[in-house]
Amino acid sequence: MYHTIIIGAGPSGLMAAYSASAQGNSVLLIEKKKGLGRKLRISGGGRCNVTNRLPYEEIIKNIPGNGKFLYSPFSTFDNESIIQFFESREVKLKEEDHGRMFPVSNRAQDVVEALVNAIKENGVEIRQETTVSSIESENQQITGVTLQDGTFIPSRTVIIASGGCSVPHTGSTGDGYKFAEHIGHSITDLFPTEVPIKSSEPFIKNKTLQGLSLQNIGLSVLKKNGKPRITHHMDMLFTHFGVSGPAALRCSQFIYKEQQSQKKNEIQMSIDAFPEISAHELEQQIVKKLKDEPNKAIKNALKGLVQERYLHFILEQSEVDIDVTYHHLSQQAIKTFVQNLKAFTFTVNGTLPIDKAFVTGGGVNIKEIEPHTMQSKICSGLFFSGEVLDIHGYTGGYNITSALVTGYVAGYNASIYE
Repeated sequence: MYHTIIIGAGPSGLMAAYSASAQGNSVLLIEKKKGLGRKLRISGGGRCNVTNRLPYEEIIKNIPGNGKFLYSPFSTFDNESIIQFFESREVKLKEEDHGRMFPVSNRAQDVVEALVNAIKENGVEIRQETTVSSIESENQQITGVTLQDGTFIPSRTVIIASGGCSVPHTGSTGDGYKFAEHIGHSITDLFPTEVPIKSSEPFIKNKTLQGLSLQNIGLSVLKKNGKPRITHHMDMLFTHFGVSGPAALRCSQFIYKEQQSQKKNEIQMSIDAFPEISAHELEQQIVKKLKDEPNKAIKNALKGLVQERYLHFILEQSEVDIDVTYHHLSQQAIKTFVQNLKAFTFTVNGTLPIDKAFVTGGGVNIKEIEPHTMQSKICSGLFFSGEVLDIHGYTGGYNITSALVTGYVAGYNASIYE
């Protein structure tokens, strides 16, 4: 009989195993794939953005999917605790832009090894290539788990840390949702987040802008009334199927939410190539440039305003001949051109599927979880942590922070469960 069984050896499951075993209790960690921390190894392009050093409020803001739930767990274990955990195990961290923390070595492997060594030191039993088929309970009280081969393993507590449905080759195939539902939990709609966006616009299909990257633009998802639901000021990339890059990935979950709200597949997005200045200021700048070289073709007079391919594209969208000179340009044509630079609007029709996403949106309903302990309100001795929960953030160390924090809190509270 184990005190705690943990299902899933991702970041959350590893941290839960460490925390649950710190009091000397018997802990079993079950992983259906070969290899521990598979998703951690490939995160941050193999560098592993292990957490974020921004204040709580900023971190919560960057977890638009129920980030406020984390205020309670943070009072037990937070981003600074994560930093301390790794640095005390000789994984020195460095801070990069926007508070992102990486190992100085730039090796995700070091992060995984620190967690694995910590659980081995605490005597955690690890079973890899072992599949749990169901979680067992009696009278809403955990009794243990049954494996695929029919073996029943009794335990006082179980932690589901099996991840979402994104990056399935790492083992995240949604098993935790099935276990949770079987016990009586509800699962909110699952959808891809941090995923590229699809569009069937002619300029996408014709690959007019394919491979073009725009820096520091404002990318917005528009509501039915044409006003932005969300805007992200970052870089973006045009692809052969739509748009990608940091701004698009951050907008992706709002595409899904607008599709639900508007009850239609096609949603409008807009690009502001000059988010720092007003349309009036931009128009003044453009007119000055044109007046300085009135005999030059507009494509040459405005060279360097934005990237050349995008300049030609926006001129074409504004029905302005790229070879026209300032003398032959109407005031209205300039206004239309400025308007398109500030708010070029195009139609998108969803995102790539959930298995192509970095993060799963939706999951086990957090209203059914006790935030201070991560214990189920439905079944005693059952705990949850990580991406299986309906908590999702942007990339930048926010999802791993959520996974490690909830993992630690679930493990600690499972360990003191009588």
